[in-house]
Amino acid sequence: MGESAGAAGARVDRTGEKDGKRYGERLYVPWWGWPLPLLAAVLLAAEIHMGHPGVLAWLPYLVLVPLMAAWLLTMGRAKVEIAGDELRVGKAHLPLRYVGEVDVIDREHKRKALGPELDPAAFVVHRGWVGPIVRVHLTDPDDPTPYWVFSTRKPEVVAELLRSH
Repeated sequence: MGESAGAAGARVDRTGEKDGKRYGERLYVPWWGWPLPLLAAVLLAAEIHMGHPGVLAWLPYLVLVPLMAAWLLTMGRAKVEIAGDELRVGKAHLPLRYVGEVDVIDREHKRKALGPELDPAAFVVHRGWVGPIVRVHLTDPDDPTPYWVFSTRKPEVVAELLRSH
């Protein structure tokens, strides 16, 4: 059993036996990211409620709170996977043969990497609640994207798997 459960939903399968998937992670919103947006939805619903008392008083709660929960779930749908001969980040796919240099950027240097050092043509999947990011330089001469930058909770594992392809 080469599969181990990591922190925050990351799965690492070093044997590569299961569908060729060697790494998989969903960048979901953690529990501590839910209360404030849901409270904001409740407060907005209360504001609407005060303006329209009566039978429809419950309607803003019925609409806004589930809408906020759906938005939070949507924000956490992005996945990072290394499966077979592909790196998948969100809906994008990159064949591993085009993976060049791989950089791990920690939380302290992330702001600079996503700010003044960021190439506007780069592919970016950033989630603010995930600390580190990985930068993967592409070797495909036909691709105008110089590199990918994406959030991951286990950047060293992802970098090791990408370097060893």
